[in-house]
Amino acid sequence: MPEEAGFPPAKRFRPGCGPPGGRVLMLLTAGGSGGRRRPQPALAQPAAGVYPEAVERQRRSLPIFAARGQLLAQLRALDSAVLIGGASFPGHPGVPHGAGGDRSHEQDLPRHREAPPGWLPPHAGPSSVRLPALRPAAPRLPGGPEDSGLEVLAVQRVSKAQAWQRTGRAGREGSGVCYRLYTEDEFEKFEKMTVPEIQRCNLASVLLQLLAMKVPDVLTFDFMSKPSPDHVQAAVAQLDLLGALEQKDGQLTLTPVGRKMAAFPLDPKFAKTLLLSPKFHCTEEILTIVSLLSVDSVLYDPPSRRDEVQAVRRKFVSSEGDHITLLNIYRAFKNLGRSKDWCRENFVNSKNMALVAEVRAQLRDICLKMSMPMVSSRGDGESVRRCLAHSLFMSTAELQPDGTYVTTDSRQPVAIHPSSVLFHCRPACVVYTELLHTSRCYMRDVCVVDADWLHEAAPDYFRRKLRAACN
Repeated sequence: MPEEAGFPPAKRFRPGCGPPGGRVLMLLTAGGSGGRRRPQPALAQPAAGVYPEAVERQRRSLPIFAARGQLLAQLRALDSAVLIGGASFPGHPGVPHGAGGDRSHEQDLPRHREAPPGWLPPHAGPSSVRLPALRPAAPRLPGGPEDSGLEVLAVQRVSKAQAWQRTGRAGREGSGVCYRLYTEDEFEKFEKMTVPEIQRCNLASVLLQLLAMKVPDVLTFDFMSKPSPDHVQAAVAQLDLLGALEQKDGQLTLTPVGRKMAAFPLDPKFAKTLLLSPKFHCTEEILTIVSLLSVDSVLYDPPSRRDEVQAVRRKFVSSEGDHITLLNIYRAFKNLGRSKDWCRENFVNSKNMALVAEVRAQLRDICLKMSMPMVSSRGDGESVRRCLAHSLFMSTAELQPDGTYVTTDSRQPVAIHPSSVLFHCRPACVVYTELLHTSRCYMRDVCVVDADWLHEAAPDYFRRKLRAACN
């Protein structure tokens, strides 16, 4: 953070150390906690007589000792650890990272290769290691364009506060100098502070929990980092469509359905899916699907074995969509005793599947405490899809005459993700779990539904959307 925010005046720009053209490198003292931290001695092998022989043997038998030796050997093989220059430094060969700030030996260091064209040198994170063979990545922060209804995991620049915080990270082991491969002008263009996540994410879950705690007025709640009124209103509208809110005496309160939704540690739309499942006689199936969507992907696809993966997955694929396909995989996993060998043969992540089982058990306990009947559809996929349509109706897309898809909510052009089992299909109407924006906007976890089910779930909502589309 800049000096006026309480940091020492450690920022300086040394002439003659940058590339041609007047560009300079930003040098930041890496002394940790503003230079008040006591310098630590450099790592070195202890003297032979310091430790007793038995203690020394025990120390050398520890796993960390062998790992440390391997790391030191790799570092020696590199001659020196350097940071690679970016595209804004076309002729710059790289800058050494000196532990003690001594730059007198720079001319003796070997020249290193230039960075790939078009690559900028952002930061990967507080604990990242920057070596010539590695390409660090910028932080990926959730957020999205205003009024798009789209959450994007986008690469963004670090802020000034993050840059100064990373300087302190460099001073963990001792005092030194942190070299940044951008100019002072570039640094001044950075935002002063990172935008808090509560101002970037969907607030529906936050408002639901505030209302469950009986906060008097959530619309004027004094957040430490206050989100925009538009985001708050969007969250209120989403909860209202899910039937979780009602207005009494000018105040928002939870409906009986909303109070039940707040009892689940889930996104409100998935909580509503569970609450609707007894109506469609598919509680057991919905429990499994929601649990699978609440953890990281249970599937892994080695690029070198792509054909083998597709051949193995073919026996689980359902023409009804990704949700039913995941359900088939979990059923096979459970019927075969949750075998790790089966997971390995079918390219399934056994640890994530075990976590799915734990999440499912916890959600099932909550359902039992609410006296929800544990009923099963017994292989009827249509009832499962109808339940998903009645709860995910805000995440729908319709096929257009030109073969593309457009979301019903925001009229955003989208496409089915290549990992979906419906990638080569063109169903007329689908619901999806999330949107992923890369080179284009993709729908992930796609399920085939009937348009009549959607209009049955929220007739007023779709009537308004149809009227807006016609206008």
